[in-house]
Amino acid sequence: MTGRIADPSLWRAGQDRIEWARAHMPVTIALSDRLRAASTVAGVRIGVSDVLEPKTATVALALAEAGAEVTVTSAGRNTDDEVAAALAHAGLPVYARADAGRGEDRENALALLDHRPEVIVDDGASTIRLVHLERPDVVARMRGATEQTTSGVRPLRRMHAEGALRIPVVAANDARSKSLFDNRHGTGQSVVFAVADVADRSLRGATVVVVGYGRVGSGIAEHAAALGARVIVTETDPVAALQAAFAGFAVRTLAQAAAEADVVISATGIRHTVDVAHLDALPTGAIVAVGGGVSQEIALDAARAAGAIEIARDGAVSTLRMPSGSLVHVLDDGNCLNVSAAEGNPVQIMDLSFGVQLASVEYLLTTPALDAAVHELPRAADDEVAAIALASFGGTVDTVSTAQREFLASWIAEEEGDE
Repeated sequence: MTGRIADPSLWRAGQDRIEWARAHMPVTIALSDRLRAASTVAGVRIGVSDVLEPKTATVALALAEAGAEVTVTSAGRNTDDEVAAALAHAGLPVYARADAGRGEDRENALALLDHRPEVIVDDGASTIRLVHLERPDVVARMRGATEQTTSGVRPLRRMHAEGALRIPVVAANDARSKSLFDNRHGTGQSVVFAVADVADRSLRGATVVVVGYGRVGSGIAEHAAALGARVIVTETDPVAALQAAFAGFAVRTLAQAAAEADVVISATGIRHTVDVAHLDALPTGAIVAVGGGVSQEIALDAARAAGAIEIARDGAVSTLRMPSGSLVHVLDDGNCLNVSAAEGNPVQIMDLSFGVQLASVEYLLTTPALDAAVHELPRAADDEVAAIALASFGGTVDTVSTAQREFLASWIAEEEGDE
């Protein structure tokens, strides 16, 4: 076994937490059992590049139990050393440690690629992009990849448009069983709770500005309002902005909203969404955090270049003195807060998302001649993930009757009213 982790002695604590997560992930286990029974992943080299915590570890181990040769990496800010130790103890090569900086993160991702994965299960598309840029010999022999985030699917579609994408990628993020639950209910809840916990304050009565009203942003707005916050939404898409207004939220530009914000949460997945001018306009004591998940979504690099100075740090809270003289509290250096400084999304939600990832791996390996493009997970596979999850909640899906099916199949208008 090869790898690079912080402390192998932590394995037992990590193993206990993984076993707890596994007990609450029926969708993941059902799909991995099917992969094992069909030998779909037997002998296939799979690289898992994701937030490294108990739920992700369950997926990595499930793939290994199904016969895959699994290697794992994760950015330092997203790594739980206990979980890394548990996976290494189970025999998986793991390249991840919580104290790693960006340079070591890159070395760890390259180390995973040195195992020559045939499939990459990615979060943020960082490793998919890296293999294209740094390991053309590896990408030439790959069978494909899956991507589970909005911020990861976006650059992959740009790669395809520019002719740079060389493998089929399944956009697990776009499956309904993922995006309708993970993004809104999972990330919405976990980001808001992380802000309250890390900042150690109640949101009741606070003015919370949510930047971006996609599925993540709408979930953040909904959960912040449920905790008693006054929510203002900022958006660049007029339709999304109108949705926010119909949901009962005030809609402003970020420049307008910044002056009255107690908390700003960016949920766009776009670099420099919250720029220096926005930071400088915040009242003293305002909190800024990220729920979107890309580096420098809050323009901290530009703020420091403009004269902002860190004057205090308390755990994951750093205080910047802006050029205007105001003090702004930045949570966990602008990293994606719910995974970098908290436990991530609830286990039932991630069970859905990882079920979609496993269904995406199955689709890649059982569908011949997929072209080098970003593909949707077929509706039938998506529906199956949802049906398994529904059954675990004790629910049963209804069926379409013969009469309904005949009506749906016909284009001839029927007469209205009584006969």
